[in-house]
Amino acid sequence: MKYHFFLLFVLFSVFGFSQKSKIDLKDIEKSLKKKDSPYNYEKLIFKYKGYPKSLDSIEAQYLYYGRNFRDDKISTSDDRFKSLADAFKESNFDECIKQGKILYNQDPTNLDILLVLLRAYDSKKDGSNFIHHLDQFRSLTEGIKNSGDGTSEKTAYLVNSVGDEYILLNILNIGKDYVRGSKAGKDGMFDVWEKDGHQLFIKILYLDL
Repeated sequence: MKYHFFLLFVLFSVFGFSQKSKIDLKDIEKSLKKKDSPYNYEKLIFKYKGYPKSLDSIEAQYLYYGRNFRDDKISTSDDRFKSLADAFKESNFDECIKQGKILYNQDPTNLDILLVLLRAYDSKKDGSNFIHHLDQFRSLTEGIKNSGDGTSEKTAYLVNSVGDEYILLNILNIGKDYVRGSKAGKDGMFDVWEKDGHQLFIKILYLDL
């Protein structure tokens, strides 16, 4: 969707030289549910909603990839998200905020919902809410960026959805001049983006299969 691209001017400064971390999905699922875990979902989501800048990269990864194990997540095929997208297309930003806040409260780490809210708050010149959600967006996308280096299947970037893949591609400045190839893998699909012999590997997780 077109709204994926409006934040490019603020995204190129998001990422520094952070340490890459191997994503252990089983550990993420288990830790989020344990009350005494430092990565318990309620503890992390409290920090994420209250002061997202306080999240470190590992905590952000637990929230982002942990979304795969929640039953209340909202997909772009959901009628409620389609209604939100329609309000965005009509530039009805008050309605975007009204609907977006409801969906955000249910699925707060959904990058598509965050992007709609960011665009709406930007259009309404609501700097406080814009910056707050931008900090959340940056935390989550930094977690994606630190999931790998994209140079091989073994070190592929991991994303939860095709929509998140395109967000990552724009952050990495991978344009239409790249050719995509795909192949099935364990728990997901590899997309290989290639240009002039350079390859970039991204794995889209399909944990429900």
